[in-house]
Amino acid sequence: MKLTSIIVEDEETSREILKNYLKKYCPNVTVLGEAANVDEALVLIRNHDLDLVFLDVEMPYGNAFDLLDKVGDINFETIFVTAYNHYAIDALNAHASYYLMKPISIDELIKAVDYVTEIKTKEDALQDQILVPKTNMVAGKITIPQLDGFEILNTADILYCKADDNYTEIYLNNNKKKIVSKTLKYFEEALGNSSFSRVHKSYLVNVNEVVKYVKGKGGSVVLSNGKQVMVSASKKSDLLSYFK
Repeated sequence: MKLTSIIVEDEETSREILKNYLKKYCPNVTVLGEAANVDEALVLIRNHDLDLVFLDVEMPYGNAFDLLDKVGDINFETIFVTAYNHYAIDALNAHASYYLMKPISIDELIKAVDYVTEIKTKEDALQDQILVPKTNMVAGKITIPQLDGFEILNTADILYCKADDNYTEIYLNNNKKKIVSKTLKYFEEALGNSSFSRVHKSYLVNVNEVVKYVKGKGGSVVLSNGKQVMVSASKKSDLLSYFK
């Protein structure tokens, strides 16, 4: 299983060592970015779908626990990497998957990554056991599971989808909302052949319902129902490509 990750560590040398170890000994881990402080880490977390964050405890202008508090709903696993063992209890209380001591042991690093991989594999297996929405062979349709069967939605009726941890809220143009036990990433893939754009870590929008774009670093879009959705800087070009 492939894992997307970032490294949050204020020491450049430590970041390089960990990145090189991962590349050599844990090839299933892709490092999407690096951060040297809480603010940089927040930007990366909000702009990427992450499976795993390697997190140093002590950083300038805040620590690892400040970062996790600011993130709020955490939908990634965390491996703490620190030179201090007295944070272990706090890390456990923060639901850390693993606690690595510096200098990093390669064997322990491999064990930590294997543990997270196992967690993610079990999560996927559990989701596969649940009746989940499927793209329909009929063009422009998607099925949403219900207790007594399933409901068929026209994809054109979907205004946007919003991530809610491991659930997705689907907002329709009749002011109704559906909540489905599947991640937003699933819907991004399921609706990939339709006119839907992932504009933010938490939002997938129907570009046919976009009535206005507001400039900015990432900017924002206004949908036909008046909903304004922020656009991540990293997603901006993908969105604007629909309107060229």
